[in-house]
Amino acid sequence: MPTLIKKITHLEKILNQPEENYADSFKANIIEYFDSFEIENKEFSFLSLIDTYGEIENWITKLTSRIVLKFDEESESINDFIADYVALG
Repeated sequence: MPTLIKKITHLEKILNQPEENYADSFKANIIEYFDSFEIENKEFSFLSLIDTYGEIENWITKLTSRIVLKFDEESESINDFIADYVALG
């Protein structure tokens, strides 16, 4: 199982990959939400529940897909939406 720092590094790498579709366009919002990819960032505590790089990639795919399908900018902010997903999955 990768260390926390390796998980954070992989998460950042995947979020910075070029956009391939509309859902990928929300990766920039996720980067802004995390603000810093330092190990001290408490927002990365969810990574302790993730065991593989593939699971990190699936987490990003699920979040971006959920943003496309369910995010309503009239009733919530993108940061609140992302925070909810980080906290509750």
